[in-house]
Amino acid sequence: MKAIVDMHTHTVASGHAYSTINENVQFAKQHGIKILGMSDHGPNMLGGPELYFFNNLKVIPKEIDGVRVLKGMEANILDAEGNLDKLDPRALPGLDYLIASLHTICMKPSTKEDNTNAILNAMDKEKVKIIGHPDDGRYPLDYEPIVKKAKEKNILIEVNNSSLSPNTFRKGARENIKTYLGLCKKYGVRIIMGTDAHICYDIGVFKYAEEVIEEANFPKELVINYWEDQIKEFFNI
Repeated sequence: MKAIVDMHTHTVASGHAYSTINENVQFAKQHGIKILGMSDHGPNMLGGPELYFFNNLKVIPKEIDGVRVLKGMEANILDAEGNLDKLDPRALPGLDYLIASLHTICMKPSTKEDNTNAILNAMDKEKVKIIGHPDDGRYPLDYEPIVKKAKEKNILIEVNNSSLSPNTFRKGARENIKTYLGLCKKYGVRIIMGTDAHICYDIGVFKYAEEVIEEANFPKELVINYWEDQIKEFFNI
């Protein structure tokens, strides 16, 4: 099966990524990606784009060279209340989706209870459709309530390809991913593979994510990347 969507990608606007929108689109097309999500970091990330960047995403075409482009943001979870980067109210209607993620520069790792509450509360925020890389052992998590709430709120749990790469800085990612894959299988919760690409060459390349999904004997029916009808319905395309 071939993945046709990559919703977790970054451009030079993120401050520590190295490719333009057009470069990302061209490599997405080469790798068979029909739907590409732009998800640059929110303003609380060091070096991330300012608020007005997100206000002006309307200038980006919905389709570039045959690739459907969705406009999103990887929002930083800031605290145990699940608060995210503050956006200008004019920006949110123009965003197709948010990925809510924990980053050490924005929220220091805390207790399992606080870390878990941070994600659970972030799930209640408007336009959060994906929980990004909930696999970092520096943030101990109770995965069962997270998976159950994902089911309740129709939110996708990410299997992050970058977390599984040999040069990852996230601790215990493989074991943690297998843990929540088991729970997603148990409760029938859909997942999404994301490359978390910070350079165009990684877009649409899910080698490590697909390996761990195979190892976990996780049903392909619950991996949204493969199913165009599900993708279009979920992201309201």
